[in-house]
Amino acid sequence: MKKILVINGPNINMLGIRETSIYGGGTYQDLCDYIKKEAQELQVEVELKQSNYEGEIVTFIQDAYKKVDGIVINPAAYTHYSIAILDALKAVSIPTIEVHLSDIHSREEFRHHSVTAAACVEQISGLGFEGYALALKKIAE
Repeated sequence: MKKILVINGPNINMLGIRETSIYGGGTYQDLCDYIKKEAQELQVEVELKQSNYEGEIVTFIQDAYKKVDGIVINPAAYTHYSIAILDALKAVSIPTIEVHLSDIHSREEFRHHSVTAAACVEQISGLGFEGYALALKKIAE
């Protein structure tokens, strides 16, 4: 059975509270439940992590080395400037898909560029929770 690490960055734990017109009304617990359900249907094991701290996200990635088959990551705000997360993803060489709930390419200019995408095999943006399901499916295959 494949194992996939799902990492969510800052403020994802504020889903349902933060900018619901952009991120919807679903809570972080709703997202976690959705991911677990999708993983069960795909017959993959998932480990869910969330942190508001860049260094902790780097540690999650480093700790995954030789332990998981893939990573699904929503670096959130770190997407746009975290060389540390980029370098961690490059170091472990685990197939990674970057996911964003909102369409970052249709939002503010500074959100259009992803530093971390350079270490990912794909970026999925603007599909809400479904973006995670698509990422899990792609890694499972």
